[in-house]
Amino acid sequence: MKLPFIAAVALLIAPATYAQDSVMFRKIADEALLHGTCYDNLKVLCKTVGHRISGSPEAAKAVVWGEKYMKATGADSVWLQPADVPYWKRGKESLMIKAGNGQYKKMTCLSLGNSEGTGGKVLEAPIVMVGDMAEFKALPDEAVKGKIIFFNYRFRQDFVFTFKGYGDAVKYRWASPTMASARGAAGVIIRSISTGKDDFPHTGSMRYADTVKKIPEMAIGNNSADSLEVWCKHGAVSGKMQSECHMQDKMVRSYNVIGEIKGSKYPDKIITVGGHLDSWDVGEGAQDDGAGCAQSIEVLRIYKALGIRPKYTIRAVLFMNEENGIKGGIAYADSAVAKKEQHALVIETDAGGFSPRGIGMEMKDDQKDKIKAYKDLFLPYGVYDFSIEEGGSDISAIQERMHLPAASLIPDSQRYFDLHHTNNDVFENVNHRELKLGAAVLAQLIYLASEHELF
Repeated sequence: MKLPFIAAVALLIAPATYAQDSVMFRKIADEALLHGTCYDNLKVLCKTVGHRISGSPEAAKAVVWGEKYMKATGADSVWLQPADVPYWKRGKESLMIKAGNGQYKKMTCLSLGNSEGTGGKVLEAPIVMVGDMAEFKALPDEAVKGKIIFFNYRFRQDFVFTFKGYGDAVKYRWASPTMASARGAAGVIIRSISTGKDDFPHTGSMRYADTVKKIPEMAIGNNSADSLEVWCKHGAVSGKMQSECHMQDKMVRSYNVIGEIKGSKYPDKIITVGGHLDSWDVGEGAQDDGAGCAQSIEVLRIYKALGIRPKYTIRAVLFMNEENGIKGGIAYADSAVAKKEQHALVIETDAGGFSPRGIGMEMKDDQKDKIKAYKDLFLPYGVYDFSIEEGGSDISAIQERMHLPAASLIPDSQRYFDLHHTNNDVFENVNHRELKLGAAVLAQLIYLASEHELF
């Protein structure tokens, strides 16, 4: 009987080699859990820099933070890679809603990233609620023109892996202003793309088609959305939107922060691991994605602390501008292509600093099987899921242009979309053990890929 490829690969791994790998996995985990610095480094980023939307003075401070802590790992080289990025400014904003002939009530809101506001003027209009895009399309034009459309689409709670729910719901944030504007709507309100039972509104990127007027878009938290839903079902509802948000005319020079350890056998073969240094302009960007940046730096520190001499060059990258443009990821790809660099594997950590549960892979099946042959080594560290097809935004440009295998750290996702893009994404909501264990799993994965020349 012919064995499946993964089983055949596993049989080729000598027991002694497997045992040696297990010992190295333990050393890596011990170093991360007992001596790890990623949690302390993240605290500095969150509490001395805070949120850091690309192009802002805070983003520039984050670059300084990244360079300092990258150098502290003892990396063989550290440098800044230029990337010109957009700068979206929020300014003041407010949302007032009244039901029937009642009084206007102030609602907690956040304008969506990249959106154009009301120019500081008050936009007052009736609110029309729809449950989904199909219901919106079924409205007659007179029900849309001049109205504020409330897209009351709920984040589906039936997906255990919450990123599937995010993928299902995020189109309401991304595309609804273009749909509404094309039919003459005055503004858009959305129910936040959130799993939380709370009233934290969530921001995030959106875009306009070139063919439509740029109308304002705001998000409200789930509790406020529940209230607005009830009001809309029982009668006429009006809203007042006021916001100053806008995109600056000029791009701003910023940087990716890069550090690497040169490979001992194949210095020209590179494994990249990274997260994004920018965040939205609310909270502290702790889970999204200060955690991933701190973990990427930690990978280099672990290798230096343990004296591991990787066969491949290991490169950590703190990408700028993932949230509203991925200009850092594009700049990294442009540089790699121009220099004709040879990349073996690209890895992203941008799903929060929660307990690691899996390794996502976007690569050929035989390449996946090479990693899966070692899956039992990861079980003591809580990692069991190798089924998810996932790479990442920042590594997508280099992955596509150089046809590379990509991977990502898959943490437990249950709490991520409670915090994602909110004022509640702060350092206090990161657990030090979970963050460190994620860094250890990244270092373990990279060790296997380099030591056994898997790619």
